[in-house]
Amino acid sequence: MKIKTIFKTAVFGFIMLISVNIVAQDKTIVATAAESDDFTTLVTAVKAADLVETLSSEGPFTVFAPTNAAFAKLPEGTIATLLKPENKKMLQSILTYHVVAGDVKASDVIAMIKKGNGMATITTVNGATLTAKMKDGAVYLEDENGNWSKIVATDLDQSNGVIHVIDTVVMPK
Repeated sequence: MKIKTIFKTAVFGFIMLISVNIVAQDKTIVATAAESDDFTTLVTAVKAADLVETLSSEGPFTVFAPTNAAFAKLPEGTIATLLKPENKKMLQSILTYHVVAGDVKASDVIAMIKKGNGMATITTVNGATLTAKMKDGAVYLEDENGNWSKIVATDLDQSNGVIHVIDTVVMPK
């Protein structure tokens, strides 16, 4: 089922229409992702990293969820390498870099950016940080390597938190 999520950025007033294959908010983040054709790579990675139980727990969590297309941007062979059992700790680090403790809505991120004079530092579950900035009416996340990911859909509420969809996998150092 495709849901068209409309959101307006509080800073510039642009309206952006996003279509993401995602379902209702009465399920956990993991259950919802597992039912979506857009997150099959993410779900495979979460399973390989043994994070299903954690991300299915009460939370709340905020997940910056990369789509299959985001994972496809990684260099060839990266996903296959990360899914190997011997790389489980690295995969856990990457995946938990996409998770923030608490229920952080898009309006919270925008408020933090305004308060931070154009940027906000977000501490992830793995202890590393992302930097959020506004550009052309959209929110972008900069990882610790200087790479950027655009948030393309926001505030997809789930029973144990919220999903924000991103177009590029962010990587910790």
